[in-house]
Amino acid sequence: MPVYTLTAFDKDGSKLVDENFEAATEAEAKQKGEALLTEKGLTERTHRLVSPAGKLILFHR
Repeated sequence: MPVYTLTAFDKDGSKLVDENFEAATEAEAKQKGEALLTEKGLTERTHRLVSPAGKLILFHR
């Protein structure tokens, strides 16, 4: 299964979250990423979710 990377940043650019997880599809990865952000209260922070190929799946600035 592909490994996706979720990263969230503080306003000063420091990483708040840098997690890898597996998902069967990009849609599943997006759902998992959004759930992790919600769980950690980081939905309004700058974040990105990228595929193993470097494709941007989820982004918020």
